[in-house]
Amino acid sequence: MNKIALLRNSRDHGVPDPVQFALDCERFGANGITVHPRPDARHIRPDDVRGLRRSIRTELNIEGNPLEPSFMALVLEVNPAQATLVPDHPSQRTSDHGWDLNQDGPALKPLIQTLRNAGIRVSLFVDPDPLRAEQAADLGVDAVELYTEDFAKAFDSGADPIPCITPYRKTYQVALDRGLMVHAGHDLNLNNLSFLHEQLPLLHEVSIGHALVADALYLGLENTIRLYQRALQPRPSN
Repeated sequence: MNKIALLRNSRDHGVPDPVQFALDCERFGANGITVHPRPDARHIRPDDVRGLRRSIRTELNIEGNPLEPSFMALVLEVNPAQATLVPDHPSQRTSDHGWDLNQDGPALKPLIQTLRNAGIRVSLFVDPDPLRAEQAADLGVDAVELYTEDFAKAFDSGADPIPCITPYRKTYQVALDRGLMVHAGHDLNLNNLSFLHEQLPLLHEVSIGHALVADALYLGLENTIRLYQRALQPRPSN
């Protein structure tokens, strides 16, 4: 949705419409819609988030930094199914690391409790480190989202995928053992997604935006969503 809103914002006539795009994604098989509003409103805007909450029938997941008061206010107003807490600085172009929970854990804990008290599922964006999964569980979240850029870069470069996936498997297992759901996101695409899912078969959710929109320019939106869904299906054993 962010990429669609970015394109919309380059003109003044509201095309393409992020809400309609989300409804089409649902119609073609998407299981949920993720948005990441930022303080500078360079793509998704608060009114888009409100419109999506009113319109879509699947889950709405709002990503952002809860240490920004405007983010917490919007999430509590809209009451999505899930909030994914990401340590973005306003100057960042995109998310590029997980939380330092040694430093930020004490500030996050009451915010996590506020969201959960409102009935909002909470996911915490973390680097592939088993300690981060332990710390996230201690903070009371429902899920962790593994930051997958390092995996994606290594896999797409043609490197041996086993060393690059090992820290993800360890973190994934600790998270599952602590009763957390495991999500994944960042730089996932049709080239690397199937392997990730084979290695982490109980992934509950993946968030994919940039690659999906780029693929849709060539393959069409409906076909692209179906290809991503296919990449997440278990492969038959021989």
